[in-house]
Amino acid sequence: MGGSALPAKLEKAMQLHRAGDRMRAEELYRQVLAKHASHVVATHLLGSLLLDAGHDREAVDLLGKAVARAPANAPEQAILLANLGEGQRRLFRYADAIASLARATALRPDLAEAHYTLGITLRGDGQQEDAAASLERATKLKPTLTPAHLALSGAYFDRGRLDDALASCAIALRLDPSNAEAHQQMGFVLTELGRVPEGLASYRRALELRPSHAHSHSNLVYVLAFSPGETAVSILEEALRWGKRHESTATPPPPHTNEPDPERRLRIGYVSPDLRWHCQAFFLLPLLEHRHRGAAEVFAYSLVKRPDAFTDRIRGSCDVFRDVERASDDGVAQIIREDRIDVLVDLTMHMCDNRLGIFARKPAPVQVTWLAYPGTTGLTAIDYRITDPLLDPPGDAAIAPYCEQSVHLPDAFWCYDPLTRTPDVNPLPAGGGGGVTFGCLNSFKKTNAEVFALWARVLREVNGSRMLVSAQPGESRERVRHAFRDAGVAPERVEFVDQRPRLDYLALYHRIDICLDTFPYGGHTTSLDAFWMGVPVVTLVGRTVVGRAGLCLAHNLDLLELVAQTPEDFVAIASSLAHDLPRLSGLRAGLRQRMERSALMDAPRFARNLDAAYRGMWRRWCVAGKR
Repeated sequence: MGGSALPAKLEKAMQLHRAGDRMRAEELYRQVLAKHASHVVATHLLGSLLLDAGHDREAVDLLGKAVARAPANAPEQAILLANLGEGQRRLFRYADAIASLARATALRPDLAEAHYTLGITLRGDGQQEDAAASLERATKLKPTLTPAHLALSGAYFDRGRLDDALASCAIALRLDPSNAEAHQQMGFVLTELGRVPEGLASYRRALELRPSHAHSHSNLVYVLAFSPGETAVSILEEALRWGKRHESTATPPPPHTNEPDPERRLRIGYVSPDLRWHCQAFFLLPLLEHRHRGAAEVFAYSLVKRPDAFTDRIRGSCDVFRDVERASDDGVAQIIREDRIDVLVDLTMHMCDNRLGIFARKPAPVQVTWLAYPGTTGLTAIDYRITDPLLDPPGDAAIAPYCEQSVHLPDAFWCYDPLTRTPDVNPLPAGGGGGVTFGCLNSFKKTNAEVFALWARVLREVNGSRMLVSAQPGESRERVRHAFRDAGVAPERVEFVDQRPRLDYLALYHRIDICLDTFPYGGHTTSLDAFWMGVPVVTLVGRTVVGRAGLCLAHNLDLLELVAQTPEDFVAIASSLAHDLPRLSGLRAGLRQRMERSALMDAPRFARNLDAAYRGMWRRWCVAGKR
């Protein structure tokens, strides 16, 4: 490629490049191109070097020129196109990258690395099925290509093929046992399979190998809440370790210059990667659409990777909407500071794609966390956390040890709106004489051996009853069957459903008479969905805040008879309800109306309460003085 003998200076540059002396190699490549501007080899190699160094824009420009100048059928053209596609992917030019990589794999079907890059590009573009096919091809062509096995695990996970995701991740770890990313992915898959202790062990191993990785540590902090053996104190301690490690790397913020007027119109900023079709929207949109616009100006800082129609709806409910997904933490913090935000609200905590690093830089004088889940961030830079008196009884330090100051809304942490058309509530399924159907459509990672044992006790108390469980095919379902069999309940009494679109998911409640909650992490959005569909949820009050959601919801619906303090209470409540079909039928017929009359769906009231909470935080800052 190039059409003539290589210049001596280019030969020397290539030797330096191979030896790892990139600085001197780049200098010589540029000298060659200064004299031979259209030299394909020099253009390609300089582009590749810059791609390796992370200078993606200039690399893509050079690689594009090399592709245009090289003979279309040259064997090296596939390598050029593969490199170009990788650069385009990094610049989020997915359509261009897919086109380049498709050409590369057509020219060289045996080029495993090009199939791999095509696979991760398709995955980034949301084309999960095609992504899996490309990654499968890459692993077959080159079984030792560890990143391809790891990416394939992710693609399988995205499609709900958890057993396959686990197997691919195991291969990656056999190939590279010290790969921190593979241990993190293993933790992610194991947790989703309900194997929380093993998932936590994988996250801890990932952190041993890469102590500075914030997201691995966030995964650990978040998943601790699902572990029956953890306490509020142990969860706080790990969150504080996260904060100490990652807050210390942030540049100390300059003093805030916001005008300390306690009654002026505020600037409220919300930061989230989930301003899209996500359960977060069921609670954020009611707030945004019913807020007092004269009291505050609302800014949204969107970290959404793939916006949708709900992103547009949220955009329309804000005064200012900024897409900052591709900006660094420092960059986003600077934008927030320039917007002169008074109260900055995190909506993600330690969940997936969080950007707590932005908050560690303290870009706003008052910083708050709300909505993701009731818990703690471990960041001293976050001043407050929103909660309510049922989740966190004021003064009860055993339940509520947090590094942030808790601000209790009068009614509930949540204000729910199903947002879309939903199925009507149907008559009680058991009324047809087929026996009572219990159910749980919570995320499977909320289950554990103690949960299965308690559910089995309920089924033993109610002859002819069945259980409907949300679990992906494979290992997860087998574990449930074994647990029920060991507890003396025939596995045939358990039926499984997989994940499905929202309307189809809501329609599943037409088959359920009573929902049985999980613990220590109870249902939150899922329980609200159940009540909306007329299905009561029997819940066991947990020792940590995430296990008290059922208590909060039942209190607001005046249904405290659904709340158990002990496993024995749980069995008694569920079985008593199952044996009283007239009572159960009456509950079903009236639950949606209870929801609509309650504080759980009173958006104007919730917006007033949260506005008042923000105002109180702001007044305290003004009294304390600028800092």
